[in-house]
Amino acid sequence: MFDVTIYDTTLRDGAQSEGVNFSVEDKVSIALALDALGVDYVEGGYPLSNEKDMAFFAAMRQKKLKHTRICAFGSTRRAKLTVQDDPGLAALLSAGTPAVAIVGKSWDLHVRDVLRVALAENVAMIADTVKYLKARRLDVIYDAEHFFDGYRHNPVYALSTLRAAREAGADALVLCDTNGGSLPHDVEEITRAVLAAVGGVVGFHGHNDSGCAVANTLAAVRGGARHVQGTMNGLGERTGNGDLCVVIPDLQLKLKQRCLSDENLRRLTETSRYIYEIANLSLDDSQPFVGRAAFAHKGGLHVDAVRKNPVTYEHVSPETVGNERRLLLSELSGAATMLAKMEKHQLTDDPKVMKQALKEVQKLENMGYQFEAAEGSFVLLVRRMLGKQKRFFDLRGFRVIVEKRGHDEAPITEATIKIGVGGQEELTASEGDGPVNAIDGAMRKALERFYPSLREMCLIDYKVRVINTAAGTAARVRVVIQSGDRDAVWGTVGVSENLIEASWQALVDSIVYKLVKDEEKAAQA
Repeated sequence: MFDVTIYDTTLRDGAQSEGVNFSVEDKVSIALALDALGVDYVEGGYPLSNEKDMAFFAAMRQKKLKHTRICAFGSTRRAKLTVQDDPGLAALLSAGTPAVAIVGKSWDLHVRDVLRVALAENVAMIADTVKYLKARRLDVIYDAEHFFDGYRHNPVYALSTLRAAREAGADALVLCDTNGGSLPHDVEEITRAVLAAVGGVVGFHGHNDSGCAVANTLAAVRGGARHVQGTMNGLGERTGNGDLCVVIPDLQLKLKQRCLSDENLRRLTETSRYIYEIANLSLDDSQPFVGRAAFAHKGGLHVDAVRKNPVTYEHVSPETVGNERRLLLSELSGAATMLAKMEKHQLTDDPKVMKQALKEVQKLENMGYQFEAAEGSFVLLVRRMLGKQKRFFDLRGFRVIVEKRGHDEAPITEATIKIGVGGQEELTASEGDGPVNAIDGAMRKALERFYPSLREMCLIDYKVRVINTAAGTAARVRVVIQSGDRDAVWGTVGVSENLIEASWQALVDSIVYKLVKDEEKAAQA
């Protein structure tokens, strides 16, 4: 039994993020990932609102879950209807979930101006709804909407709505900071007051409009809450919800309130990135605990200290949340960074080579290269300096044609490439969404016959940055490509006045690094 219950609302509140649109299959995939993570409740949606949510609930009834309870979301009965006649409650029951969440009004302003019913009628609506659902042996979670605003405005009435839900049998009373405007000291103080007045299991649901959603969640737990709601990666309407990828490790590692097993906590980074991928969103590199930069060190003094004792610059071990330490290469790097990188890739321990590599990195960065996000290119650079780099293929030439036929017609792009491998030549062509995509497709076609493992490699991200903007359209550009396969993710870089050439450099490095990695893995097997 864990100390705090984790309730995830990524599939409802998170789906309200701008630019996010989950399919039924997406929602099922995320729910299964959250079950594997060990989340207690997954809120799947509002069954009355759309057919997609009902299809999700139907699909989940066919799945065997190890830990998670699927929850449907709804609201209290309407003012002029009985619980038996309310279509929203009928839809909740038809979802067939073991748990339901009911939102009700706790702020008298909303009761008067939005519901436009008497204050006593709103209390009756809450009590009737909870009692009706509890009679059907469901877990009933009562979400007290706008609770903190309501408590500050009229604490007697706000508490009366909670008492109605508690006396009707609600399993948890969740205090919602719906407008996201509360501050941590208020949240902790009010949560304590609620527990003293009402008792039972109290929870917290916070939005991030004042930038305090995570801090408010922790404050609520300090005040006695034992049920917390949030979304993965902080997805949500407006500025988002409390980020469970931060809340969970803060609870477990900082407040010593267990909510996941240690094994499942190590899945956190993987789960976070999986959900970014499903949502078709870019990773937030600076996200605490799970971001790629969360345990990244750049300055030479920092790197030297971390190599000697990680506690010097890391508040927790990255492995506890499934992340990894990254030592960034740049003009700020010192010998300690070079040594760590070379140890990691088993390149060399020769101090002369390290000094030479550092000098080369600093020279290239002065030309516009950047190796922070391009460790693959750095490894190949050192291998070439050591004379260890094998030539996997030779470019005989490539040509890119971009044709636009009409004002409103999309341009057509085609790349043709000739490559030599071990005395054999391969000539291929490929169309693409743009020149870089077309070159990538043609190169893959040419090489996959010789190196089948390239089929499992994919391009994850592509970034272009103008370096010397004063040169206008003749400026140098830096292209950074992030690639991945089943085992790893790596970055490569290219720089040129020609965008196609810079992209080519980065693409070639990404493929060569993949082939080097595969050869080393085979040699160790």
